[in-house]
Amino acid sequence: MPHADFVHLHVHTAYSLSEGAIRIPDLVELCRANRMPAVAIADTGNLFGALEFSSACRDAGVQPIIGTSIALRLKETESGDAPAPEPDRIVLLARNETGYGNLMKLSSLSYLATPGGETPQVGLSDLAERAEGVIVLTGGATGPVDTFIAKGQLDAAEGLLLRLDKIFPGNLYVELQRYGERAPVAEAELLNLAYRHELPLVATNEVFFADAGMYEAHDVLICVAEGAYVSQSDRRRLTPEHRFKTAEEMRSLFSDLPEALDNTLVIAQRCAVAALPRDPILPKFDTGGRDEGVELRSQAKAGLEARLASEVLTDGMDADARKSAATPYHDRLAFELDVIVKMNYGGYFLIVADFIRWAREKRIPVGPGRGSGAGSVVAWALTITDLDPLRFGLLFERFLNPDRVSMPDFDIDFCQDRRDEVIQYVQQVYGRDRVAQIITFGKLQARAVLRDVGRVLQLPYGL
Repeated sequence: MPHADFVHLHVHTAYSLSEGAIRIPDLVELCRANRMPAVAIADTGNLFGALEFSSACRDAGVQPIIGTSIALRLKETESGDAPAPEPDRIVLLARNETGYGNLMKLSSLSYLATPGGETPQVGLSDLAERAEGVIVLTGGATGPVDTFIAKGQLDAAEGLLLRLDKIFPGNLYVELQRYGERAPVAEAELLNLAYRHELPLVATNEVFFADAGMYEAHDVLICVAEGAYVSQSDRRRLTPEHRFKTAEEMRSLFSDLPEALDNTLVIAQRCAVAALPRDPILPKFDTGGRDEGVELRSQAKAGLEARLASEVLTDGMDADARKSAATPYHDRLAFELDVIVKMNYGGYFLIVADFIRWAREKRIPVGPGRGSGAGSVVAWALTITDLDPLRFGLLFERFLNPDRVSMPDFDIDFCQDRRDEVIQYVQQVYGRDRVAQIITFGKLQARAVLRDVGRVLQLPYGL
């Protein structure tokens, strides 16, 4: 069966937080149902969905195209300047592994280099430094080129288009979008610029939800996210056209510009990269030249003797009783050490023990241990945990098991008032580029949905 002759290149999934309303499995299923051979995600300012998207597409036989819709800063503001207007967005798509790496760096830069309170954004100079392997779309109806044209600033629109073409030679596409029965007034000028400078066109439909039946629910979602009411006139509004359209609908909509639709397939053919699961790469613990396994055994054995002397063995025990009490701990320690060293996790234990020891020296409160890590005698000996696993019958195999290879995971609680000090210490010792904080994606559960939807619809609280 032949595939469809159009692919979507500007799709917002649920990872466009509080904005997109298509879950990735649903997006992939829509592509399969419509015989689309590929699809691109362009989530707002992030690449959070890249791995799930790549895996779901691979399993379904759909080509993933990884992209992001990133805010573009066109004017550098000086201190004392009036606040800059909200930046417009362009779409960046990764052609290859280098391009994917550049998208990740640009996305991170947009958050790290933008002052707090402003929309994460990048400048043209940032794009120039990270342009290799990247295809850029001008952003469509809400992109900066279209915005200049809509304001009558044709010279500025042309200048920006030429600047982008210089940064991305051979990789810039003029993005066309049509919502409703007529093309926007700006389209004629946009076409003139594209033809004058021999820039290729591409037709997109900025997708936020699956079908027109989801429009009203999505409109409420936007209001919830922006603290607005549905009845307000001066707020952001989309249209029922911001849905996943079929290839036939797009061909009908752009029947006068077939090359703009053909170029969606050209772009898909030019892109060949997917996010792959990667094994974690742990930083090295400074052992002074000794093997990590040797260092771990040394510290663990010394730590166990200290624990036994203070918490297990008593002055009233004779030699036989002391040996009898200590033997199970020594045996368990030897077993655990063999497993840890064999699985190459010695450095992990040493690193965790190091920053916990540092926190205690700085009198930063640390929890006694939580989760399956509390079942490790090695962790107890290294003072990572304060619970005696043998006393409470806790199993090491729940934490680390050679038959189920996975990263060990210590759940550690630090005082919330001084947690940042611990993070800063780890960054200083092991490198800022080796320390990350993991995001948790929240969902609107039943109670929150009722409260927030009722608020934006201005329903009485009692109702």
